[in-house]
Amino acid sequence: MSFPLLTATAALPAVGAIATAAVPAAQRTAAKWLALLFSLATLALAVTVAVRFDPDGARYQLTESHSWIAEFGVRYELGVDGIAVALVALTALLIPFIVLAGWHDADPLETGSRRWRPTQGFFALILAVEAMVILSFEATDVFLFYIFFEAMLIPMYFLIGGFGDRAHEHGEQAAATQRSYAAVKFLLYNLVGGLIMLAAVIGLYVVAGNFSLTEIAQARADGSLDMATGTERWLFLGFFFAFAVKAPLWPLHTWLPNAMQESTAPVAVLITAVVDKVGTFAMLRFCLQLFPEASKWATPVILVLAVISIIYGALLAVGQRDIKRLVAYASISHFGFIILGIFAMTSQGQSGATLYMVNHGLSTAALMLVAGFLISRRGSRLIADYGGVQKVAPVLAGTFLIGGLATLSLPGLAPFVSEFLVLVGAFERYPAIGIIATFGIVLAALYTLVLYQRTMTGPVKPEVSAMPDLRVRELVVVAPLVVLLIFLGVYPKPVTDIVNPAVKQTMSDVQKKDPRPEVEAAK
Repeated sequence: MSFPLLTATAALPAVGAIATAAVPAAQRTAAKWLALLFSLATLALAVTVAVRFDPDGARYQLTESHSWIAEFGVRYELGVDGIAVALVALTALLIPFIVLAGWHDADPLETGSRRWRPTQGFFALILAVEAMVILSFEATDVFLFYIFFEAMLIPMYFLIGGFGDRAHEHGEQAAATQRSYAAVKFLLYNLVGGLIMLAAVIGLYVVAGNFSLTEIAQARADGSLDMATGTERWLFLGFFFAFAVKAPLWPLHTWLPNAMQESTAPVAVLITAVVDKVGTFAMLRFCLQLFPEASKWATPVILVLAVISIIYGALLAVGQRDIKRLVAYASISHFGFIILGIFAMTSQGQSGATLYMVNHGLSTAALMLVAGFLISRRGSRLIADYGGVQKVAPVLAGTFLIGGLATLSLPGLAPFVSEFLVLVGAFERYPAIGIIATFGIVLAALYTLVLYQRTMTGPVKPEVSAMPDLRVRELVVVAPLVVLLIFLGVYPKPVTDIVNPAVKQTMSDVQKKDPRPEVEAAK
């Protein structure tokens, strides 16, 4: 096609970021509406990408390729497979809700004083992150991917450190200190991972002579590129380390609870439902496709780390006093399930992992955004400061319950299907790993139901007795997410039809076939 649809899908939020940042300081409302309009326009382009994509066609579609840095073989190459299409759509879908949910998060702290937040900057940074994440999903040149994989850290750093949560039990000064700590920790962890990946990217160029994912993978497949075993393993480790930090995978996870705790709820959703998906997506696209033998070599260790993430994250979620930290540790557990599905090396596991990325984004967005509305009303993140909310704000409590039930993968809600596929895929090849991972479901039920019981049920605390229910803007944010959680819970076919052909191709890359069922032939 002549129109560069993939470039337009990423460029539109980038243009929106510049336009929003250029709005005069006094026109804060105009900046908000402009950011929302650009996010909706990007969603329209993402839907167009999904409609134009043919699941039964070529592996990478809507491709674009232009020479960029010819001396080093760097090209501006874009293309999407079914997995990328699903995640581009998820990103474009969530950003309008993030913008609406954060409508007042960057308003001036005190009218008429110097303590103000640049509203335009807040929404411009969100759109900038969207542009970089979408380009990361679309890039088929390894160097191009690396640039945006790292560049998205800059706007995220300012969103965490400059626009953090105002609810802090020890006052604004302590809040500012904690925000700075969380932002620096986020940046350092991800920069270290990125620097190690940069060394691996350079090593890949030395071995392969170019950065094109499709050309390198084709050369690996036809035998024209023979990579030494040791070299392949070192390069794999360099890539995987960076992706495991971004995902995040235990023990490289410790930046996430701090970042989510100190961020506003919309930015917390941006971190775990959008940005972190780049890490798990890249494991499928780059680790398995570029380094198939090394991926199989590292699988036993990665599966153990994934199971530790599942149990460890769930156990720590059970003991949390802070609502946001609880959701953060729950997400670490969920990312363990995603990585387990990827490296189970079965079609069910990888389909479940991809579907889990989408469903986790929806369920975490629903739960965290409602939690943010709750926290903004009470001014506290502490679970102990709530009680009896369902009696004074029943709609808020009801949507909070649906988000929580989706988080524990209740049958009938979207995450159940993906978690079930991951566990089936793990059981097929690694039954012991699958059995241990199942305990994560029990722990998820525990931390979710205890959270709901302690915040929403029981006697009404005086501090929440006058709490208003969800307003129209907040209902517009939450209602579509609830509808999608229910729809994909009973009918996941629209997503699975797109991702399954890409999963089959990934299985072919690593030369793995599903284990055959051990049944006796009919006599």
